[in-house]
Order: sequence, then structure tokens, then C-alpha cells
Amino acid sequence: MLLIHQLPAKPAYLRVKIWRRLQALGAVAVKNAVHALPSSEGSQEDFEWLLKEIVDSGGEAVLCDAQFIDGLTDADIRELFNAARDADYAEIAEEARALSAKLSETPITESRSDLKAQFSRLKNRYAQNAGIDFFDANGRQSADGLLRGLEQTLAEESIEPAASEHMPSTKNLIGRVWVTRIGVHVDRIGCAWLVRRFIDKQARFKFVPPKGYVPEQNELRFDMFDAEFTHEGDRCSFEVLMTRACLDDLALTAIAEIVHDIDLKDGKFGREEAAGIKTLINGICADTRDDDERLARGAAIFDNLYAVFSRKRGVKPERKTES
Repeated sequence: MLLIHQLPAKPAYLRVKIWRRLQALGAVAVKNAVHALPSSEGSQEDFEWLLKEIVDSGGEAVLCDAQFIDGLTDADIRELFNAARDADYAEIAEEARALSAKLSETPITESRSDLKAQFSRLKNRYAQNAGIDFFDANGRQSADGLLRGLEQTLAEESIEPAASEHMPSTKNLIGRVWVTRIGVHVDRIGCAWLVRRFIDKQARFKFVPPKGYVPEQNELRFDMFDAEFTHEGDRCSFEVLMTRACLDDLALTAIAEIVHDIDLKDGKFGREEAAGIKTLINGICADTRDDDERLARGAAIFDNLYAVFSRKRGVKPERKTES
């Protein structure tokens, strides 16, 4: 859905006001003065109110339900939305890490009310951004994990994360259907490889929309909201899955550090291999939107990485068995 508008030269503050309203709605600029929202009744109502505000201020505006024929594709538009949300999630993640550092430096005996207030504001920002995250941008999992880690740290009593209540036994991971959101990238590709290589060679994978999915019996979710295996604190899903599955392997640890540096973009481990692996994964994702194909092609990259790190440590790589 497109809002095409033209604003009067005065008052000058009107442009800033309308820009802020568009940002709050989650609209993205397709061209100058042409903004888009996913087509829905809610989007139409939001744009209609904004259209009225523009016209009442002396401007001009039209609203249309559009289909792009050439020049831009639906995938291009989705990338615009995800890029906008990823930028916001990155800021939230950076502030969450800074707040976590402050918490570690603050003695328990000191009042933490100010830090709790900062966390509350940060959590509200996250909720607002998630509310306009129409296509589940990749940065959401990282920000969500960091905030949940902060929430646990700030709790008066140490409690288990909510997800642990339904966390499956490590002995009960065979024969399950592993569910994740569509559009897999490095963390999800890595997790799928980890499952098929070290947990269940016959594992099946299912790709679902990012929002509103209710798991069926015998399904395990990973790297998605409220999943059994997803970001925790400053750890990516690959790291969490590796720990929970009790995979104590130095070669896997090296791969986990690469996945972390690519996925969380925080440079925590400073792995020199991260840039090259990121380029390879981006190439796969640019070449195909088929998630099964992405997993298959990405698995070859992780197989090679595992072989290299195993040899560096004098460990003979595990031989894969044919299905």
C-alpha cells in the first residue's frame, strides 16, 4: 500500500512531523515522498489518517493499493522493511550490551532503580520496533536474547528462563521435526547442519511464517520467537543448541564463534574467517529463496569448516553416513 504525498513549504516543522509519523507506522520510502506499508486494513486506516493530516495541513496526498510490475519486486520491498527494522534492532542490541556492562560493574548493595528504568525504556523500544517488524528481520532474535538475559539479571531472585519449562531432554531430540522461520540465514543454516550432522541424521525441517505459528506435536522450534532453542543473552541459537545438546567439540566451538560474529555483528570473538563465510552465505541466499536448497548448500560450507578446524586440532572428522 502506497502513500504518495506532497507537503507545502511552510510550516517547516510539518516535514519533520510527517516523517516521524511515518517512522512510527513502520513505513519505508520507496521513492521521495512515496512510502509503503504491507497491504492490510490496519495499514489502510493508518495511511488514511495520515493522508487527512497532510491534506488538512495544506498538502496533497493519494493512497493506492499497488502491485509492482517492473523495477522493484515484492522481495525488494521486504528487504527495505527488514533493513529499517534491523537498524533499529542493532541500536537496541548495542544499548543492551552497554546496560549489561553497567550491571556487572554495579555492586549488588547499590540501588539499581536507574538501571531498571533504563531497561524498561529499552524493552518498550524493542516492543515498538517488533510491532512494526512486518517480515521478521534477522536482528530481532539477537535483541530479544539480550533483553531476556538482562531481565533475568535484574530479577530479584534467580529464575529459570521461561523457555526452560518446556525445554526437551537432550535424549529426546531424535525423530523430531525442527521448525524455523522462512528465509533462513547463517544462524539457522548452521543450526540445521548441527542437527543433521551431530544430533539426528534423519532430521526433518519445516519452514513457517515468522508470526503466529503454533507448534504441532513432535516439533521443536529454533531461532525464532519463543522457540525451544533460540538466542539467550549474547549467545546465538547455534551456541545455545550446541550447549544444550552437550556437543563438547573444539572444532564446533570455532564454528560457533564464526556464526556468532556474523549473526550478532558484535565482533565478540574477532574471527578472521567470519567475513569470508558471511560472503559465501550471502551468495547462497541471494541466489535462491528455497530454504531446503539454502540448507543443503550451506551444509557444504559447514562441513568444510569442520574438516579444517578438526585437522588443525589433530582430530579426525566424523564421517558422514548416507541417509
